[in-house]
Amino acid sequence: MLTDEEFYALFRDFKRTAFHLEMRDKYGLDSEEGPFQRFMRGEPDDYAWHAPWLKIVRDVTTAGKEISRARIVTVPHSDYTRWSLANAPLNIEAGEDVRWLPRHEVGNIELPPQDFWLFDDERVVWTPFDADGRFLGSFEERDPRLISQCRSAYEGVWAIAIPHRDYV
Repeated sequence: MLTDEEFYALFRDFKRTAFHLEMRDKYGLDSEEGPFQRFMRGEPDDYAWHAPWLKIVRDVTTAGKEISRARIVTVPHSDYTRWSLANAPLNIEAGEDVRWLPRHEVGNIELPPQDFWLFDDERVVWTPFDADGRFLGSFEERDPRLISQCRSAYEGVWAIAIPHRDYV
């Protein structure tokens, strides 16, 4: 398992591209629970909880690197997906390319079993969650076949995923 420091170092060290594939309709990250509950109650958010990630995105994209994310989502959307749709403009403003793909449009794309990050098309880090959406840690993948599967999933999903501005 990667430590938080090792995981965040990946964003400093990659050369060109970092892609994240998210395939769950709900995540149970502790840092998001309060903001998500405020969203559900219709209360405003100061987004302080999101500032560290937005800084990483700004730093990386200012350096000329690309960060992109595709979210495969069920339609109709879960409450968590609606919240993610509402927050995506912050990521985009920071420099991240965010796209959406309705689950029923995935077709024959072979998806890996877990969410992952793909760095420079050659390094995969799994970001698995349990059935309740709790994060289980980050794990680097070294099997060339699985790295190739993740690369193929990225290419297939990205080719048909819908840019945020067109999805909402």
